Amino acid sequence: MILFFGTRPGKPETKTLLNSSCSFCHQQGTLTAVSQKNFIHVFWIKLFKISSNTIIECSHCKRTYYENEFTEEMIRALKK
Repeated sequence: MILFFGTRPGKPETKTLLNSSCSFCHQQGTLTAVSQKNFIHVFWIKLFKISSNTIIECSHCKRTYYENEFTEEMIRALKK
């Protein structure tokens, strides 16, 4: 019997952070958060989540923030 298993990314989830401002260009309402989860799969059926990555990008200045660079304002907006 052949067993296909491994890891694969899930669908990215996008959220606009309207009440947060970019700490680089100070524009408000231009931040977009993209979250993507990675799963372990068997026969391409997702079993459980192994990791999650979130980045935030400003549409005005194109600055990208990684999880260790999030401000408190960004973290609060993500939890809403």
